[in-house]
Amino acid sequence: MRSRLAEADPEAAAILEREERRQQQGLTLIASENHAFPELRPLIGSVFADKYAEGQPRRRYYGGNLHADEIEELAQGRAKALFGAEHANVQPLSGSPMNQAVYFGLLAPGDTILAMDLSHGGHLTHGAPVSAMGRIFRFVRYGTVAGGGFDFDAIRETARRERPKLLITGFSSYPRDIDYAAFKAIADEVGAITMADVSHIGGLIAGKALPNPLAAGFDVVTTTTHKTLRGPRGGLILCREPFRRAIDQAVFPGLQGGPHMDQVAALATALHLAAQEEFQAYARRVLDNAKALAAALQGRGAQLVTGGTDNHLLVVDVASSFGIDGDEAQQRLDRVGLVSNKQVVPDDTRPPLRPSGLRLGTPAVTTRGMREGQMTALADLIVDAVTGARPEPALANAVRDFARRFPIPG
Repeated sequence: MRSRLAEADPEAAAILEREERRQQQGLTLIASENHAFPELRPLIGSVFADKYAEGQPRRRYYGGNLHADEIEELAQGRAKALFGAEHANVQPLSGSPMNQAVYFGLLAPGDTILAMDLSHGGHLTHGAPVSAMGRIFRFVRYGTVAGGGFDFDAIRETARRERPKLLITGFSSYPRDIDYAAFKAIADEVGAITMADVSHIGGLIAGKALPNPLAAGFDVVTTTTHKTLRGPRGGLILCREPFRRAIDQAVFPGLQGGPHMDQVAALATALHLAAQEEFQAYARRVLDNAKALAAALQGRGAQLVTGGTDNHLLVVDVASSFGIDGDEAQQRLDRVGLVSNKQVVPDDTRPPLRPSGLRLGTPAVTTRGMREGQMTALADLIVDAVTGARPEPALANAVRDFARRFPIPG
C-alpha cells in the first residue's frame, strides 16, 4: 500500500515520510497526544471506512450492516465492562461533539451549566465564550484555589445561587486529583445532573491508576479515545441507563450522520488492550514518570502550577520561572524536537497566544518505554532548550540520540 501511494501521489507520500521521521526523531510532550496501539493500524482505514452505518446496532438506515453491528456491539460491551457503565455510545467523532451531545441530549438551550473556568484548567467545550456552546447555554464557572484544589464551599454557594441543570467536572490542564464525591454532593443538593469529562485521564481510569467518577455515582462520563487510552481519535459517552435514549438521539441524528466504522472497530480493539494487566502497569508508569519529571523540573528552577502533579500532566509557569512567555518556550522546544504546547495559567494576564505557561505530559514518552530514570535527562533537555543554555543544533542532536534509544512501538 505504501508503494502504491508513492506511485500515485509522491508529494503526499513524501509528507507522510517526513512526519514519520519527525515523530521518530523527536519526543512528544503534549499531554493530549500519544502513540496509538500499533495493533489498531489494520483497522483504521480498513474496509469498515467504506460502510455507512447510520443509527444504532440492529436499527440501521442502510443495509449490509451485519458486521458493522457486530463490531459496534463489541466496542459497546467492552466500554461498559472496562468502565463499569450501564450504557456506552461509541459513535462520537471527536471530543467536542461528544460533549455537545450530552448538552443537547439532556438540556434545553439557555439552561445553566456549572463548569470549570478555562484558565484554571477547563476545556473550550465547558463554556468558553469563544465556543458555540458558550453562546447556546448559560455557563457559570468555578476555579481553583492558589496552589491547586477547589473551594467546595464557594462552589456550593454558586450552585445554590445559580441552580444549574448540569454540573461538570473535568479538565484540559489541571494537574491534581478531583474529589468526585464532593462535586456529586453539591449537584445532588441542587438537583443537577453530574457529568465528568475525563478525556485526558480516561486511559488512567481504565488502567485503574485513578478514581472512576462512575463509582462515585456520576450520571455521565465522557472521554476521548486517544490520549491516555491509546486508541483512535474519537469520543466515548458513558452514562446511566435513564439517559441512554436521549444521548443516543443527540449523537444521531442530532449532531452527526453515520459513524466512522473504522474508528469504532479500532476503538473495540483499544478497549480490549486497555483491559489487560500490561496496560494497568503502563498507566501507573505514566503517573510515576509525571511525578518524576515534575520533581526534576522543580529542581532546575521551574515553578509548577499547583506545585506538582497527581496525574499525567504538569503546567510550568515559564514566565515566572524563566522570564519568557509560553509561545516562545514552545517554539524553542519545537526547534530541538521536543513538542509541547503553550498554556494559560489561572487568571493569566497574558493573551492566549502568548500565555504564561507551558503544558507538558508523559503519556507518549511512557509509551516509548521511558521510565522514571529517564525523566532527569528529559528535564535537562527541556530546561536547556527553554533557557538557551546550550546551542540549539547541539540540543537537537541530543534529543535525536535520546529518542533513538526509545523507538515508537510498531
